[in-house]
Amino acid sequence: MDGVQPGGDLPPEPDPDRELSEGLRAGLVRYLMADGELGDPRWRAAFTEVPRELFVPAYFVGVPGGYRRRSREDPDPADHDAWLTGAYADEPLATYVRDGELISSSSQPSLMAKMLAALDVEDGHTVLEIGAGTGYNAALLAHRLGERAVTTVDLDPEITEGAREHLAAAGFHPAVVTGDGALGCPERAPFDRILATCALTSVPPAWLAQCRPGGLILAPLATGLIALRVRDATHAEGRFLRTSAFFVPLRGAAPQPVPHSGGLPCRLLQSDRFRFLLSLTAGRLGAADALALWRDEDGPPRERFGVTVAGDRQWAWLDSPDGPWRWPLGEPVSPGGA
Repeated sequence: MDGVQPGGDLPPEPDPDRELSEGLRAGLVRYLMADGELGDPRWRAAFTEVPRELFVPAYFVGVPGGYRRRSREDPDPADHDAWLTGAYADEPLATYVRDGELISSSSQPSLMAKMLAALDVEDGHTVLEIGAGTGYNAALLAHRLGERAVTTVDLDPEITEGAREHLAAAGFHPAVVTGDGALGCPERAPFDRILATCALTSVPPAWLAQCRPGGLILAPLATGLIALRVRDATHAEGRFLRTSAFFVPLRGAAPQPVPHSGGLPCRLLQSDRFRFLLSLTAGRLGAADALALWRDEDGPPRERFGVTVAGDRQWAWLDSPDGPWRWPLGEPVSPGGA
């Protein structure tokens, strides 16, 4: 007999989006693999099995003069399908806009895949994520490592509440903490990996103290991704990855001054790599010195640059921490971050 059994529960309602969602997920995974991502089958399984739409029940798309909201609750079938299809585009999705300012977003899936691969996790590792966002990244980490191994923190209680709800809807219950991301999460430390999904001007000292020796901190800095190997509670060093990265700033971080670029050739200002150099050296090297570095070193790519943290000193460098091209990073991040 179909339907309700005597004394039983109502059968679950069919999910009208399930077939389309599974197809879109499979398509995204194929796209990422064709682009050289998801070489590890465990990350491939995470992207295949975690439904991204559960983490973006609503998001905003840019329109002239502002944003337009797309939602799972859109009554028009075409708008509803546009919401679901957009959830699987290889694009960042603005999820939290306050007074016209973007506060939180879901990162571009291909960038997430790059960052998760670069995190180089192993079974048994624990991870602290700075910037909870929608919870999708924490879900991918929980799928790979187990939910007890994952902690995600954000300053805004609205964001952490939403992330917690989204994660529960997907069947995951990692630790979701409302707090200052610049201070890490000392009550759950130490961690093997710390992953920031918000842009920095310098590295918060608390992160080194909460990362095990030999651990890794991966964070957006300037318009790149720095991978720092932690030596001890006050020392870390590493190089930038090749890829570019643009994230919402860590709230509480001092704004990074932008050097005057007047007089620089337009073709240079259109170069992603040169803009990275300007951002990394902002306020520390003048535009003329940045141009001299660029020309003397034949337009160096991101991966030739690195960062050293030694006690209360932090500096960026080209090729070598003690080479001729080096400069201090911005002011340390103050409390009040993500």
